[in-house]
Amino acid sequence: MVLAVRGVVQDNPYGDKLMITRRNALNTIAAAALAAGVAATAIPAKAAEDTIKVGVLHSLSGTMAISETTLKDSVLMMIDKLNKEGGLLGKKVEAVVVDPASNWPLFAEKARELIQVNKVDVVFGCWTSVSRKSVLPVFEELNGMLFYPVQYEGEESSRNVFYTGAAPNQQAIPAVEYLMSEDGGGAKRFILLGTDYVYPRTTNKILRAFLHSKGISDADIMEEYTPFGHSDWQTIVASVKKFASAGTKTAVVSTINGDANVPFYKELANQGIKAEDIPVVAFSVGEEELAGLDTAPLVGHLAAWNYFMSVDATENDTFIKSWHAFIGDKKRVTNDPMEATYIGFKMWTQAVKQAGTTDVDAVRQAMYGQKVKNLTGGIAMMNTNHHLSKPVLIGEIQGDGQFDVVWQTDGEVVGDAWSDFIPESAALTADWTYPWICGNCKKPSFTN
Repeated sequence: MVLAVRGVVQDNPYGDKLMITRRNALNTIAAAALAAGVAATAIPAKAAEDTIKVGVLHSLSGTMAISETTLKDSVLMMIDKLNKEGGLLGKKVEAVVVDPASNWPLFAEKARELIQVNKVDVVFGCWTSVSRKSVLPVFEELNGMLFYPVQYEGEESSRNVFYTGAAPNQQAIPAVEYLMSEDGGGAKRFILLGTDYVYPRTTNKILRAFLHSKGISDADIMEEYTPFGHSDWQTIVASVKKFASAGTKTAVVSTINGDANVPFYKELANQGIKAEDIPVVAFSVGEEELAGLDTAPLVGHLAAWNYFMSVDATENDTFIKSWHAFIGDKKRVTNDPMEATYIGFKMWTQAVKQAGTTDVDAVRQAMYGQKVKNLTGGIAMMNTNHHLSKPVLIGEIQGDGQFDVVWQTDGEVVGDAWSDFIPESAALTADWTYPWICGNCKKPSFTN
C-alpha cells in the first residue's frame, strides 16, 4: 500500500491556487490514517478516483434534529437524482453522512473527519451559527468548501464558505420594516426573543440599530434570551403580554431556534395571544417546525423567509413532486433551508462541470456568477461576496401549517455580508475576486 500524493500547488495573484501537477496514478492507497478517532478503510485508488464524495454535516439527534434531518434527506435526494442522470464528470457521487448531534465542538471534529479521513470534495451542512463558527477554522485550515443553507446574522465572509441562506438584509430588516408598515400593523414597540447564541444576539444588535434609525428608543424594545431546548415559557410569555399592554402596537421578533419553538408557540396559545393583538414574526420557524404543532391557535402569526412551500411556481411544483417521490410520504413538507440547499447543490454541480474538476480552488472561481432557477419563479445568483441574490417573502401561518404570502420584494435582493447599521461594519467590503480578494477589508488587497 502507498499513499496517494496530491499535486504541487502555488499561490497566484488572484488569491486561489493553481494545480501544477496531477495526482499520480496509483493502483491502491493506504488507509491507516486516523482523524477524530475514526479509522479510514483501505480502498483501491481507482475506485476512489471514480467516486466524488459529498459530506453531509447535519444534526440527526439532539435539539436541532427537528430542523436539520430534513436537510440531510434533501442532499441525499439530489445526489440520487444526479447519479440517475449519469453522475458528475463521469463519476458516481457518494454521500458521506455524519451526525454532530447538536454538539457544537463535535461539529468541528466531524468536519475534520469528513475532509481528512473521508476525503470529501465538498460539505453541505450546519444550521446554527455556533455550529458554523465551530467548523469555520477547520475549513479554512484544510481549504475545504462548505455550503451553509440557513439564514444567519451576517458579519462574516469566508473564502471557504458559500452562504446560501439569508443575510439580515434579506430577512430580518425587511420583516421589521413590514411590521412597522401600515399593512403590517404599524408596530411601534418590539420584543426581541431569541435563543442564547451568536445568531440571535448579533441579529438583534443589528435590529436594535435599525430601530434606532427609525426613531424607536430602547424603552420601546424588550430583549430576552433562553438556552437551546428551553421548555418553560410561561414567565416569558407573561412578560410579553405585560410589555404589550402599554397601549402601543407591539410585535414580537423571534430568533428562537430548534425544538424550543414547539413549547413557545403552545404557550402563546395557552395565554391567549393572538396575531391580531401581538403578531410574532419568526426567522427560524417554517413548515417543518409547524408540522408538529396544532396550528389553529397560531393562524395569522408570521414568518420571513425566501421561500414557502405554498408558492405557485413550476419549479416549486417539480421540486415538491420529486421530494415526495424520494421520501415516500406525500405529507412531508418542504421549507426554505431545503431550497437553499437545492440552490447550493445545483450551483456546485454546475461549477464542477465548468471547472472540469472538484478541486476546491478551481470550483470556487467557477462559482462566481453561477445562476440557478429558484423555487419561487426567479433566478438565484452567486455573488462575489459568497452570498446569493434572493427574494424576500413574508407569510402568515394558516390552519393547515402552510403559509399565505402577504408581502414580497419585487425581485431578488443581493445578500450583504456586512450590515450598514453597524458603524464598524458599514465600511467593510467582501469580495473574493481580484483585486479585492478579501472578506472584510476597506480597500482592495491588490492595487496598481
